[in-house]
Amino acid sequence: MPETITSRDAARFPIVASCTLLGLYLFFKIFSQEYINLLLSMYFFVLGILALSHTISPMMNRFFPANFPNKQYQLLFTQGSGESKEEIVNYEFDTKDLVCLALSSVVGVWYLLRKHWIANNLFGLAFSLNGVELLHLNNVSTGCILLGGLFIYDVFWVFGTNVMVTVAKSFEAPIKLVFPQDLLEKGLEADNFAMLGLGDIVIPGIFIALLLRFDISLKKNTHTYFYTSFVAYIFGLGLTIFIMHIFKHAQPALLYLVPACIGFPLLVALAKGEVTEMFSYEESSTPKEVPRASKEETIEADKKEK
Repeated sequence: MPETITSRDAARFPIVASCTLLGLYLFFKIFSQEYINLLLSMYFFVLGILALSHTISPMMNRFFPANFPNKQYQLLFTQGSGESKEEIVNYEFDTKDLVCLALSSVVGVWYLLRKHWIANNLFGLAFSLNGVELLHLNNVSTGCILLGGLFIYDVFWVFGTNVMVTVAKSFEAPIKLVFPQDLLEKGLEADNFAMLGLGDIVIPGIFIALLLRFDISLKKNTHTYFYTSFVAYIFGLGLTIFIMHIFKHAQPALLYLVPACIGFPLLVALAKGEVTEMFSYEESSTPKEVPRASKEETIEADKKEK
């Protein structure tokens, strides 16, 4: 079930993020970096496999042959007995899901043994996609509060201190995408990287996803605000890279992404006279689960189609 972020959550988020970041910084200063990263590697190894498996599953279904022996399974954990029995985990999966899990495990072992940048980025992209899927903003005002607060957070911790850069460089986990700057010279063994934190993808991403749902709510069969914010994100990211290249210094990406992702759609809304509609658009804080066909119904539908 997606979790909806309210305005109160959005206001608290930069404070919680700052405490977490400072806590990690102190951990790296006090304790051995080697042991901390060993624990984090194991933790993200498990999370990364599950996230990547969930991400590639819809795409991989296209490659399975029609006669693939697909069996259904159910993982059920309960607590208590009789009338007090409570479900803790109730997860349905099939053989195709197990194949995706096995493929993801190969990437996980590759990451655990080599810490290769490609494996890191595969896990990072999986985390980002799952984050955008599972985190929803309830309205545009909440999105502005969240982005505005993290704008200040990012600028302060990058320009005001060395905390953000120190943690990002010390933290050997797929919480960032890395881009090899010496790829042409060293190929896949490149070791000089530029970094983009997953927060710089997920936070603007959930705002862009909100604007897509707003587009759909207008029932005009256009995705104007989605495309505008998407182009704005690309522009902001390009500007970040350009400034970083000019000044040779780490840049807070949200410094450029936030004005672009909020400003561009707002200008479009002003031009179209839809500012009121944009800020009055509201999503339920308890989103309804989208009904999905059961495994049996899906199999039956596939048989009929064949």
